Amino acid sequence: MNKGTFFCIDAHTCGNPVRLVTSGHPVLEGETMGDKRLHFMREYDWIRQSLMFEPRGHDMMSGAFLYPPCSDNADASILFIETSGCLPMCGHGTIGTVTAGLEAGLLKPRVPGKLTIDVPAGQINVEYAMTGNKVEWVKIFNVPAYLAHKDIEIDVPELGRLKLDIAYGGNFYAIVEPQQNFPGIDAWTPGDILKYSPLVREIAGKAVECVHVEDPKVRGLSHVLWTGKPQTPGSSAANAVFYGDKAIDRSPCGTGTSSRMAQLHAKGLLQPGEKFVHESIIGSQFVGTIEEITEVGGITAIKPSIQGWARVTGYNQILVDDDDPYVNGFQLV
Repeated sequence: MNKGTFFCIDAHTCGNPVRLVTSGHPVLEGETMGDKRLHFMREYDWIRQSLMFEPRGHDMMSGAFLYPPCSDNADASILFIETSGCLPMCGHGTIGTVTAGLEAGLLKPRVPGKLTIDVPAGQINVEYAMTGNKVEWVKIFNVPAYLAHKDIEIDVPELGRLKLDIAYGGNFYAIVEPQQNFPGIDAWTPGDILKYSPLVREIAGKAVECVHVEDPKVRGLSHVLWTGKPQTPGSSAANAVFYGDKAIDRSPCGTGTSSRMAQLHAKGLLQPGEKFVHESIIGSQFVGTIEEITEVGGITAIKPSIQGWARVTGYNQILVDDDDPYVNGFQLV
């Protein structure tokens, strides 16, 4: 039996995939995208698994659905799906979704060059520039980001003692800077990142509680951000973000960049208005800025912006059939 047919626009944001699903949207219950995300996770997670995991996807696959706005002032809503789950917010996913949505005519902004979008983590504003029918760049004004935990020390098997910070920028990130037992990503292979990241995430996630100070629906340490020396001219810093079971973000990571800027600001190393060019593991760049300082639940936070680009790579019609023994996908770990 055909369980579903999904039309998709495939794209990538600075190297990391984005699959915009343009049909087959389940009807979701709830007043906010946060509520709708929980409903999707309870009842329709098979869609995420089918479209993100092998054989229809792969370990790095990330995607999104466009929905009508939840708020009177918004143009649209986005539900994020990827191999790691149904995220509260995804920066590279937003850039790719906005690019593909605008170029396909699926997004109709009320004000040209600007969008207001409801996401599970809250509401974001977006600016963009187009030349003809092509989107040149997208700038996200993300949800507030803050340093949640500072100087956490953990013991990692085969690696030793690590000190790290945990920051929130739409998702929770363990941020590991170069130190005695970590020389920096420029001295590590992707295999090293894949080997130690799950251990760091599990141990750090048990050491401290990661729950958003104002929204308890947003919880759990989901990402690990390793830092090191940049290799691309003009970069302020470099990072490699681990997510899911064995994925490394090929883009500089939007919510990761937001988290990193919040951490650096909390340590007095980045000020409002300063340009922060964040480099990915493949050398692509996002341009981040602290737009202003705010508070979240009594904690000092930043309002970050992230600018990047995306390119459409193709169009897909994906069949999900109950007769397929791998209807819900699989993953080799």
